[in-house]
Amino acid sequence: MMSTESTIKAITLILSFLFRQVQSKPMFPEQEKDPEFWNSWAQHTLVKALEEERNTNVAKNLILFLGDGMGVPTVTAARILKGQLSGRYGEESQLEMDKFPYVALSKTYNTNAQVADSAGTATAYLCGVKANEGTVGVSAAAVRGQCNTTQGNEVTSILKWAKDAGKSVGIVTTTRVTHATPSAAYAHCVDRDWYSDGDMPAKAVQEGCKDIARQLIENIPNINVIMGGGRKYMLPKNTSDVEYPGEKKHSGTRKDGRNLIQEWIDRTKNKRGHYVWNKRDLLSINPSSADYLLGLFEPADMPYELERDSNTDPSLTEMVDVAIKVLRKNPKGFYLLVEGGRIDHGHHEGKAKQALHEAVEMDRAIGHVDLLTSIHDTLTVITADHSHVFNFGGYTARGNSIFGLAPMLSDVDQKPFTSILYGNGPGFKLINGSRVNVSTVDYKENNYQAQAAVPLSMETHGGEDVAIFSKGPMAHLLHGVQEQNYIPHVMAYAACIGQNKGHCSSSNSSAPSATTVPLTLALLIVVSWLLC
Repeated sequence: MMSTESTIKAITLILSFLFRQVQSKPMFPEQEKDPEFWNSWAQHTLVKALEEERNTNVAKNLILFLGDGMGVPTVTAARILKGQLSGRYGEESQLEMDKFPYVALSKTYNTNAQVADSAGTATAYLCGVKANEGTVGVSAAAVRGQCNTTQGNEVTSILKWAKDAGKSVGIVTTTRVTHATPSAAYAHCVDRDWYSDGDMPAKAVQEGCKDIARQLIENIPNINVIMGGGRKYMLPKNTSDVEYPGEKKHSGTRKDGRNLIQEWIDRTKNKRGHYVWNKRDLLSINPSSADYLLGLFEPADMPYELERDSNTDPSLTEMVDVAIKVLRKNPKGFYLLVEGGRIDHGHHEGKAKQALHEAVEMDRAIGHVDLLTSIHDTLTVITADHSHVFNFGGYTARGNSIFGLAPMLSDVDQKPFTSILYGNGPGFKLINGSRVNVSTVDYKENNYQAQAAVPLSMETHGGEDVAIFSKGPMAHLLHGVQEQNYIPHVMAYAACIGQNKGHCSSSNSSAPSATTVPLTLALLIVVSWLLC
């Protein structure tokens, strides 16, 4: 244990460094040259770790944050970006997820794919079973695109387990609400692209398969909160969109003539239900007088955070804020699935800046949730479905812009290159048979497509393990290297829902009383706050 004098000296060093970081960005932080700075920081981290106690309460609330495509390189780059947006070097910054006490790795393969897709993975971390790529809410016995393999192979999700236990449940996403991640929470479909019946082959419709939008309304009709994009899949074909009238690409796509939005409105009108399609109406809702909320803010996916019109479209943080305030009224608690879905889209398009700003916004939502919930009764898990062939390198100097150039020229073609690169994707471009000289283009522009090694119209997923961050009741069970389908089993166990209830009793469901926080730990909390 460190002496009081050493403790004070260490805290003084750390605080001095942080305040200098906030006030200005020096060429090099002098405190980092002192070994005592690093030794003291590590020792205080150790003290904090030793004081950490396992939380074995019953989880009243469950929250799963899913960063679609948020591999470990994306997490690291987002951390640097977050710091640089605050005028710091970036590398020493902390994401909100970095503060979670438990970290594990998830193996993301699908039953028939080494490199996974977002549908099979969603079935794993929501329904607890691994599945084939392209399928949602069905076991691996179901074959993609073959309607007649659906029946009998349906699997249910933790969202349904929570609803069956009397909890309120919600889905918030930046993609369409019928996209791969959210759909696995409520749908059973052998093709993730069957958003509406207009997207289905005639044979599948004739055989009795249901499109995903219809299943959203019918399968679990009492989902309390649904927010994201996807209006056009809910409306009859050629119905003009309320926000983009006259634009055919945004018109309804349903062939069955059903207006699923109106059906939802009719069903909930006497149950304190609210339907909204813009930010103004969303933020005008009084959560205390709302038990059901459907928010569809775009015809398809919501815009990237960098392109979002803050007057019309809510941010992910704003959606999550309203969702929790609606859900938490239930004395039995809630389950909430939150997807930062467009991280994935940014990477597929080779637009690293879009992807990383999406990740930073999701991290902001995570921080906001921390203010609305308690670690004593809320299990929060953050993970990704899969990674991407995205990385950054090139021996860049400390504090180099994450979107900047490497400090050297290629020793093969003598041209500069950006630190961020993709293994494949649309950023592969040749001029007169040679690689583009990136110094002649605006490589910091929002939609710049980073250079790629292999030409593809869309960049691909990566196959490496992804991180699982967790805190709250039973979070310690998410440790080591685990199969992806393990995640919902832990969450259900923590909340005493689903299969595992034998360990549950009323005696361990109450939150512990507040304890006295030692001075050193209190100061560390201040330091952690300054670091974020």
